[in-house]
Amino acid sequence: MMAESTAESNTIFDDAIRRLDSAFSYAEIDPEALEMLKHPKIIIQVSIPVRMDDGSLRVFDGYRVRHDDTCGPGKGGIRYHQDVSLNEVKALAFWMTCKCAVVGLPYGGGKGGIVVNPKELSQLELERLSRGFIRQIADFIGPEVDVPAPDVYTNAMIMGWMMDEYSKIVRKRTPAVITGKPIPLGGSLGRDDATGRGGYYCIKELERIRGWSPDDIRVAIQGFGNAGQHNARLLHADGYKVVAVSDSQGGIYRADGFDIPSLIKTKNESRELKAVYCEGSVCEVVDAESISNEALLELDVDILVPAALENQITKDNAANIKAGIIVELANGPTTAEADAILNRADILVVPDILANAGGVTVSYFEWVQNKAGYYWPLEEVHTKLKTIMSREFNAVYDLMKKHRIDMRTAAYAKALKRIGEAISAQGTKQFFDNNH
Repeated sequence: MMAESTAESNTIFDDAIRRLDSAFSYAEIDPEALEMLKHPKIIIQVSIPVRMDDGSLRVFDGYRVRHDDTCGPGKGGIRYHQDVSLNEVKALAFWMTCKCAVVGLPYGGGKGGIVVNPKELSQLELERLSRGFIRQIADFIGPEVDVPAPDVYTNAMIMGWMMDEYSKIVRKRTPAVITGKPIPLGGSLGRDDATGRGGYYCIKELERIRGWSPDDIRVAIQGFGNAGQHNARLLHADGYKVVAVSDSQGGIYRADGFDIPSLIKTKNESRELKAVYCEGSVCEVVDAESISNEALLELDVDILVPAALENQITKDNAANIKAGIIVELANGPTTAEADAILNRADILVVPDILANAGGVTVSYFEWVQNKAGYYWPLEEVHTKLKTIMSREFNAVYDLMKKHRIDMRTAAYAKALKRIGEAISAQGTKQFFDNNH
């Protein structure tokens, strides 16, 4: 498979970078900072030979991109997906740079991926693939260099294998090399629901600002994986009416809303999304309408939460969005062309680099705990996460109001300013001109 075989794949990174230009005038930084951020610092492409269970050999393509490390080590997930491409990984690494900066973490951005359908591999084959990938990139990662984490179709166990393999290579146990690990191997409490919880804290700030009652707010969530499930669970517990959810196979809609704990139980036990209500171990099917992922995006709801993959809201469907607020739990679910349409419609978009930053924030907590050898109770993790998400949400919201711009541009301006100050601290043309 060619990583850049289509013109479309090239636009993913270009589309991501385009967001910087509109934010630059509000960031008050040196133009050199903008120029540096348009170019990933390091790009690695590797081949990973894997001996399959039947004795045959398969070779998988893998990537790791460190977009920027001005503010600290690279940070970002590793995804296993058959459609992984280099340009996608570059875009994701760029978003991670901005995400870490917008919430003030001492990290740059990184991302990795392997071109594979993990559902076709056995657990033993997945372990060989995961350890093989780390052997290939071990010289380019490390607790002070680049710190991977889970992403699409990777999980805590895979992170544990990767940490173990890296530790073998460097001849010492190194839990801080990777985050999202199992708790017994140095993972942090609160990491499992961090992305969904971070988005939930953003919605709670909007609730405070706008003064609405949760009982009156209808929510649709596209994507019912980890982030979508936890976001739905927290909103439902607060009284929000979650009227639609979907997974990769399609979605369900019910005007009266769903009992979210029942949906999560059934989804995780059967891998199927069914409209059910459970009492104990007994579950009954309830009336609901089957809808497509595309139709879910266009439902008449108050809050739309894209929590699946990128490029879901495009110029082709943006005009059909009826939700007044979009909270992006997925990375890059909205294209730049769609943004313009949503802005004209006065739809508030809480951008991905803010809305889903809860995951990387608790990954940062895990890294800090690994380095200190001291682990925090769950309540402390939640409190620290809420403090950061609420503070940075309000800072971006205030910047949006001050300049009368959309929230995405405000978030990028805030990220640019933090990174730009770090770049300028090392000297720019203006500094050297003044010191001839």
